Amino acid sequence: MITLVTGATGQVGRRFVPRLLAQAEAGERVRVLVRDAARGEPFAELGAEVVVGDLRDEEALGKAVAGTDAVVNVAASFRGVPDEEAWAVNRDAAVALGRAALGAGVRRFVQVSTGNVYGTGRGRPLVEDDESRPGGEMWGAYAESKAAAERELLALADGMEVRIGRLPFVYGEGDPHLANSLHWAANWAPAQRLQMAHHADVGQGLLRLLYAPAVNGPVYNIADDAPVTTVELYQLNGVEVPAGLSERGDRDPWFGIMSNRKIRRDLGFRPIHPSVWTARDAGAL
Repeated sequence: MITLVTGATGQVGRRFVPRLLAQAEAGERVRVLVRDAARGEPFAELGAEVVVGDLRDEEALGKAVAGTDAVVNVAASFRGVPDEEAWAVNRDAAVALGRAALGAGVRRFVQVSTGNVYGTGRGRPLVEDDESRPGGEMWGAYAESKAAAERELLALADGMEVRIGRLPFVYGEGDPHLANSLHWAANWAPAQRLQMAHHADVGQGLLRLLYAPAVNGPVYNIADDAPVTTVELYQLNGVEVPAGLSERGDRDPWFGIMSNRKIRRDLGFRPIHPSVWTARDAGAL
């Protein structure tokens, strides 16, 4: 079995690929697509095959997927990039990769997506069958392009098994994301909660989606058990809670909160770090 991983040099990919390599059995190979050969060297040292090319280059895609059995598409352009780049990478390149994979006879395609595709809240934890409702403070080109990619990739499922893992706020193992959370928390109510998942649990969830012989529907939330509040984010970062925070109201206490019941029930997922506090106590931040 040959598995191709895109986005290997990003925050999620650089932590997922070593986990994938570490559990590979005899005869299993891992291939990564990178734009810069030098950034692919650490993966080559771990035993991965490295293909140099851009995700938006059809020739590079064809070379990358040739002979592969599975693809894990981690590549993404996040919030803050120009809208056209978000659409080009998150939808157009993802769908082009899916079509190239289908043409190459790939059996399974795992698309890494985001819980932001749910859009507005539902007054309860978000579940995989919830439709996308545009809107909410985290909506924009990133969420919209990811939602569009999901729809178009799932349309390829007649010829290739497509599985989607929706991620919340990801942190841990030196990822600066946790410190960056205060950028958004500055506008939140004190009790507003943030759904999270540690990199170890993202890796666990993606591995389960990659290897499970059958799944109950293609979409799975990958999330921990205990979202944290705005006040806790300040505490975790060792920053004093700003004056006036207590005066802000929480418009929807369930906004962005994702249920992990399905992945627990279907795939045996159990968070290694059920909350960011247990990760902190384990020295895994």
